[in-house]
Amino acid sequence: MQTLFQVFLVLHITGGAVGLLSGTINIIRKKGDKKHKLVGKFFLYGMLLAGFSALVLSVMHPNYFLFIVGVFTLYMTGTGERYLYLKKLLSGQKPILFDWIFAGCMLLFGLAFIVFGIKLFLPQEKFGIVFVVFGFISLRFVYTDWQNYTGKAKEKNYWLLAHLQRMTGAYIASLTAFLVVNKILPGIIVWLLPTVILTPLITIWTRKYRVEK
Repeated sequence: MQTLFQVFLVLHITGGAVGLLSGTINIIRKKGDKKHKLVGKFFLYGMLLAGFSALVLSVMHPNYFLFIVGVFTLYMTGTGERYLYLKKLLSGQKPILFDWIFAGCMLLFGLAFIVFGIKLFLPQEKFGIVFVVFGFISLRFVYTDWQNYTGKAKEKNYWLLAHLQRMTGAYIASLTAFLVVNKILPGIIVWLLPTVILTPLITIWTRKYRVEK
C-alpha cells in the first residue's frame, strides 16, 4: 500500500509541476496563438494528472487539503477544456450527459464544502473559511454552466470566457497547492492569497474579450 501511495505521490508532484510551469507561461504570454494552444495541452494533462492523483492520495490517507485541490482542479480543468467543444450552445447544440454529471457533482461538492466549512468555523476552526470560500466559488461556476447549457448565456463568446475563467481557476488551485505544500505563507492566508490576487485578472480578461449577444 505504501508503495502505491508513493507512486501516486510522484504522479501528483509531476503533474502539478508541469501544470504550474505551463500555466505560468500561458498566464504571462499572448493568448490564442499556436504556442498558447501547445503549452495549454501540457497544462491540461498535467492538471488532470495532478487532480486525479490528489483524489486518490486523499482517500488513501485522508487529507482535506488534497481533496479540495483534487475536486477543484478536475472540475476547472475539465469544464475549461469541454467549453472548447461547446461553442454552439446558443445555436441549438446540446451538452452531453457527461457535462451535466460533471456540473451536478460539483454542485453537490460545493454545497458540502459550505456546510462542512460552517461546521468547522463554528467551533472557531479558521480553516472552515477556506471550505466556505471555495464552496461559493464552485456554486457560482455551476450556475454559469446551467446558464450556458440551457442556452441562456449572456455573451456571444461564452465558451471563450468560460475556458479562460476555468483554466485560470485551475492555475489558482495549482499555485495554492504549491504555496501550501512549501509553507511559504502562514495559516489560511496561503490558501486564499492566490485567489485574491488572480481573481481580478479573470475579471479584467473577461471584460476585455466579452462579446455581448
